[in-house]
Amino acid sequence: MDVNFRKIDIDAYDEDVLHESELYEADPRDPSQVLSEAKAKSASVRSLLSKNDISGALSAVLESAPYGPNVEEAKIVTLQTLLTIINTTKSTEISGVVKSLPQDDQDTLMKYLYKGMAMPGWGDISGSVLLGWHEKLTEVAGTGCIVRTMTDRRTV
Repeated sequence: MDVNFRKIDIDAYDEDVLHESELYEADPRDPSQVLSEAKAKSASVRSLLSKNDISGALSAVLESAPYGPNVEEAKIVTLQTLLTIINTTKSTEISGVVKSLPQDDQDTLMKYLYKGMAMPGWGDISGSVLLGWHEKLTEVAGTGCIVRTMTDRRTV
């Protein structure tokens, strides 16, 4: 019995196969530029957190989030910055902070929450913190936020 047929990539012969690059536009910025912007945002977020401006810090990190291929390092820096904000926020302040965000930023925050949950061992953050943010975000933004996050092809 010949099992070599299992090693053939049949999608290579299909004209109608859909590639990831065809699903959405890649981030138009240069990867090095995206990384430098992510590091600059991280520094500005630290200064905003020292002033106890949680909503300003969250808005800053969610604005023009890196997406697409070739910007993995910038995605990691942005995720770590966001997790820092989430860790330092009191649970009583979460609803107010989430309400101050526009819908697009709420959707991006949901993407980052799911990315944080997908990390092995949940990274440097407690699972209850991420789930608490998820609960408050869902209360404010509704279940539509979850649907938009799951159907958007641009991953953070």
